[in-house]
Amino acid sequence: MSERLRPRDLAFLATESSRTPMHNATVEIFDPGESGFDYARLVELIADRIAFVPRYRQRLQWVPGRLATPVWVDDPEFELSYHVRRSALPRPGGHDQLRELVARIASRPLDRSRPLWETYFVEGLAGGRVAVLTKSHQILVDGRETVDIGQVLLDTEPDRPELGHDEWHPRGRPDALSLTLGAITDSIERPSTLVKTVQANTQSIVRTASSARHRASDVAGALAGRKPVASSPINGPLSRQRRFLTIHTQLDDYKRIRRVHGGTINDVILATLTGGLRGWLMTRTESMAGLKTIKAIVPMSVIDDELEPTSLGTQVAGHLVNLPISEPSPVVRLHQVSYSFQAHKETGRGVGAERLAGIAGFAPTTFHALGSRVAADELRRGFHLSVTNVPGPQFPLYAGGATMLETYPVHPLLPEHALAVGVTSYNGSVFYGITADRDALPDVDTLGQCIVEALDELTESASESRQRAPRGRKKTTTPTRTDQS
Repeated sequence: MSERLRPRDLAFLATESSRTPMHNATVEIFDPGESGFDYARLVELIADRIAFVPRYRQRLQWVPGRLATPVWVDDPEFELSYHVRRSALPRPGGHDQLRELVARIASRPLDRSRPLWETYFVEGLAGGRVAVLTKSHQILVDGRETVDIGQVLLDTEPDRPELGHDEWHPRGRPDALSLTLGAITDSIERPSTLVKTVQANTQSIVRTASSARHRASDVAGALAGRKPVASSPINGPLSRQRRFLTIHTQLDDYKRIRRVHGGTINDVILATLTGGLRGWLMTRTESMAGLKTIKAIVPMSVIDDELEPTSLGTQVAGHLVNLPISEPSPVVRLHQVSYSFQAHKETGRGVGAERLAGIAGFAPTTFHALGSRVAADELRRGFHLSVTNVPGPQFPLYAGGATMLETYPVHPLLPEHALAVGVTSYNGSVFYGITADRDALPDVDTLGQCIVEALDELTESASESRQRAPRGRKKTTTPTRTDQS
């Protein structure tokens, strides 16, 4: 029998609208070198690896009368060339043109009548580079049955192993009668599933009926029992279009700051983002007196037997943190962020960055997808911003022999949330991918500049030449030196 979509995933479909498409994406920039990596090689690579993610050849089949959640069925019309698309920038294309293309692709919902993913091969970047954009719906990547396709496309060596195309033949689709009988049987055996299905269907119907009045998110929020989002410049009604911003920084800067001031790399990244938000809001003449903190949901990898297991060996849980944007001192901001994570560290559930970075394949693409699912689940907690930070391997990876140079997560925007941030560390760099609503945040580029300045401010505070106040009660007459070990 075909696997049925879980009620939790049906709720993601109910939340989705033309203003809030619920898909994750990743854009990666490659140097083909002498590999000959092009569109045809990408199609060949995906054909070789798609057997590892069988759901990427399945689509949803709805049950008559919506008596139960839809089922996953093989798409008899599956065509790889439909899902793997070719695009190009005017040569020589720069990051600005690439970001604009990514924003347009991220704005478009996926076709629900087909498998819920797309991949774009983008040519024309300066220096002969190319980009690959993968885009998958939230219900497709659950970490339990399916990982993101980006995780299986990358290799640790330029000479990729040929795995051979599988002899795939779609299984026959169930007819209306068998779908109906299956739904009735499941409802009798699991009454709670029926209740959740009715709730999700009701939410979807009300959302559709209310969309003309732009009240869908309010109605859906009331049905879900979630708290309203406190007023802030990054929360409000969304348009159908997005902006996308990328920031490339060096991991050594974060390590230096951590050595001097303590905490973790994650703490330093969040403190940097806090300083960037503060500077950006000040350029907008926003009052710091009325908005002292930005409440962020930060998905964290944990080991917890009570959470749903995943094939990655860890689970992902949401942690709420108040980003202290009213604090003028960058070092105090860092200490406040570090303190907010202390309770999480002391539980013993946390998973070290080294372990995450060592998971087979480029797991950040999957962890970012899981993080966005957690953020959507936590909407009831009334946060302003979702921030997902995932450590990746600190050595080069390859696709079809081409070296991956940069990688940026592209997170979906949740209802009433005009900003989402994803961060990935890879091969000595830290990459920020920032998704924003096109109408609500026309100045998101300024936010990027402010984040870079906030990092510079923290880096300067950790320099050897800068005298710092001693910690604790012990007095010293000489400046504290940076630990270079």
